[in-house]
Formats: sequence, C-alpha cells, structure tokens
Amino acid sequence: MNVTQEAQIVKFNPEGIIDLQGGITLKSQMMDVIHKPNQLWIIDLLSVSFMDSFGLIYFIQGLKFAQKNGCRLMICNLQAPVRLILELTQIDSVFEIYQTYEDGIMTIEDQNSNHQAMIIANV
Repeated sequence: MNVTQEAQIVKFNPEGIIDLQGGITLKSQMMDVIHKPNQLWIIDLLSVSFMDSFGLIYFIQGLKFAQKNGCRLMICNLQAPVRLILELTQIDSVFEIYQTYEDGIMTIEDQNSNHQAMIIANV
C-alpha cells in the first residue's frame, strides 16, 4: 500500500483485495498518519478488485478514526465489486464517494471556495 501525505491531504492507495489482512494494513497506515484537524483523507480504490466484510469493518473504523481526529474521509475510484458490497450493506450512504480522485478534490475545492465566499458575504 502506498500512502502520500501533503499538508492537508493524505491519500491511501490500497491494492488487490481488502480482506482481514488488507484491512489491518489499511488501519495501520491510517494510525501512522500524522493527523491534523481539517485534513482530507482519501482512500483511492483504483487498484482494489474486491473487499469482503472484514475490509468493510476496517473502512468503518477508519471513518470513525478520521472523524475522531477532526479529519474528513472520502473514497474514490470504486471498482464494481467493491461498490456492490458498499451498496448491498447500505454503507455507501455513510461515506463521501467520488468517481475519481480529481472529482473529489474539485468538489472539496468548490465547497471551500463557496464557504469562503459565504464568510466574505456575511462580513
């Protein structure tokens, strides 16, 4: 698994199957991140072909861990089998999910610029 950390964005790139072992690896990577309030954590699933119930548990734990540390978690590039697992369990409604990494970043940037515009308008 590859993890990229910039100032306010942390990108996780798991590969293969997220099962018990893959989930443990993802959790370990998340716990090793130097978390700062308002960071954006992105799990890019482009290279993940399948996720089982153990992987799902670690995703939920990761979301809780991110929120506990004042971070925002989004998921992108879901492959069909992974998307199906999230939809069948209705967990897809809990996560911010974007088609691509770029879509997620653009949405976040748009939200931030709209928030800044509202702050300026309310002054």
